Amino acid sequence: MSQKVLDKILESKIIAIVRGISSDKIISLVQAMLDGGICCVEVTFDQSSEEKAKDTLVSISKIKEHFGEKVMVGAGTVLTVEQVHKAVEAGAEYIISPNTDLEVIRETKKLDKVSIPGALTPSEAVAAYNAGADIIKLFPAGVFGASYIKAVKAPLKHIPITAVGGVSPDNIAEFIKAGAVGAGVGGNLVSAKLVDEGKFDEIAAIAKEYVDAIRGL
Repeated sequence: MSQKVLDKILESKIIAIVRGISSDKIISLVQAMLDGGICCVEVTFDQSSEEKAKDTLVSISKIKEHFGEKVMVGAGTVLTVEQVHKAVEAGAEYIISPNTDLEVIRETKKLDKVSIPGALTPSEAVAAYNAGADIIKLFPAGVFGASYIKAVKAPLKHIPITAVGGVSPDNIAEFIKAGAVGAGVGGNLVSAKLVDEGKFDEIAAIAKEYVDAIRGL
């Protein structure tokens, strides 16, 4: 199962990062992104309260139930082994973290799910990859730019890297051309303001901008 999900992530290149959106609006939001051509969605854990963390699991379950195999759903900001288990039980097919935690990576792989931990330095990237990570999330990519990814990839060609943080329709192609296998996009796409205002057509249009920006790459 994890290979099929990994192939889909690598093929589509874009993971939409859903942060701070309540589960009652999640279906409309994901449908908008699907309409724009994005089929991989990460729902992040809000670590600020148990209630919000539980709502993340509700959102993941709803997406899985409603869209089935049309959408590849994952959990983000996963910091503990316990959260790995809860996310997988809810239906998450991949586990994303902002950091390199070897236990989280190993547990994810033990459950046959795709592991995408965060790293910044070559040392972190190698440690994560050696622990079994499928893709390394280079975060925050926007602060360091595409040239940083190119520099890291030079000696680490064998490690798939995805760019996350500050990725826009204007710069996403630069990150891919620099050697990233894809990108995670959050606030520039999944705007809480647009969701609150019910402007899902605008979200679909932004999703399409991202997809069009990397078409053919």
